[in-house]
Parts: sequence; C-alpha cells; structure tokens
Amino acid sequence: MTFLEELRAYPPWNEQEERDKASILAFAARNPDCLLRENLAGHFTASVWVVNPQRTKTLMVYHSLYQSWSWIGGHADGEADLAAVALRELAEETGVAAGRLVSPRPCSLEQLFVAGHEKRGQYVPCHLHFNLTWLVEAEETVPLRPCPGENTGVRWLTPAQVRGMVSEPWMLARVYEKLMGRYLIGV
Repeated sequence: MTFLEELRAYPPWNEQEERDKASILAFAARNPDCLLRENLAGHFTASVWVVNPQRTKTLMVYHSLYQSWSWIGGHADGEADLAAVALRELAEETGVAAGRLVSPRPCSLEQLFVAGHEKRGQYVPCHLHFNLTWLVEAEETVPLRPCPGENTGVRWLTPAQVRGMVSEPWMLARVYEKLMGRYLIGV
C-alpha cells in the first residue's frame, strides 16, 4: 500500500485528525514532491509512538532543536514506505533496532508547524510536516543511545513524566495526550 493509500484509508480518531487528513491529502495532490524536504512549504515525515509491552511507558528522546522531550521520527526524504522511515528513525535516534510494528497501518496523523531555524549552519524556513505515526512495541531492556546532532537523551517515561517533562504545550495537549490516551494504560 502506498503512503497515499495508507493516508486515504486512515480512519480519523478525532476532529484534529479529520481536518488534518483533508489538508494533507489536498497538499499531496498539489505537490508531487511532497516526500522531499526540498519542498520548502511542507513535506512528509514519519514518527513512531513506542510503548513497552505492559503499555505503561513510552520511549522518548530529548530533541536538540525543540529543547523538549519528544517522540521519534524524521523526514521521508523521497522514501514512499513511511513505516520503514519510522523504523529507521527509531534505530537511528535511540539505538532500538528490535521494535515491533503493532500494525502495518499508521496509528495517528498530524499536520505540524515547524518554526524557522538553523540546521547544520543553514537557515530552514517555516514549513509544515505532514506526519504519519506508527505504533511500535519494544522491550525496556534494549540498550538505548542518543543520536548526536539530533538528541541528547533517550528515556522510557510514564504518562506523568511525559506531562511534567515535555516543554511544547501544543504537542503535549494535541498529540502526546491523544497517543497516551489511546495506547497507554492508566492515563
């Protein structure tokens, strides 16, 4: 299934996802280069929401750019298999190569605003990330390692820790609370 077929088949969970899905599909229809970050208006990204088998914790990284605890993910960079992108980012950003996709289908979607910033000495203008997220299960015993240049920490967090440590209010309220409510026990 192509990323556009996955997106079309995705059943929105809430109003945010319903509206974002329509906007993302419209953007993809107008932009054949939507998988490339060279499209400066926006491009596709893929993320993972990683949970332990007991569904009591999620794996997050301390993202250097956002200066916040964050989920794991990255740019498609031309790759149409967004689930593969998400798993590659999991391995690159955390060292976890043994994560298991709970489903081959995405578990969440988001249209995210990215403020202008410097990356590797070059200015990156404001743009949108059209993001699909996959649910991944991994053991807490797997060795973790940060990815220099991307993050400075990798850690399993309880829902209470996520709420106390994430410094991006919109991401916490709209994205992480949604994912914790759907996929973690005792939220």
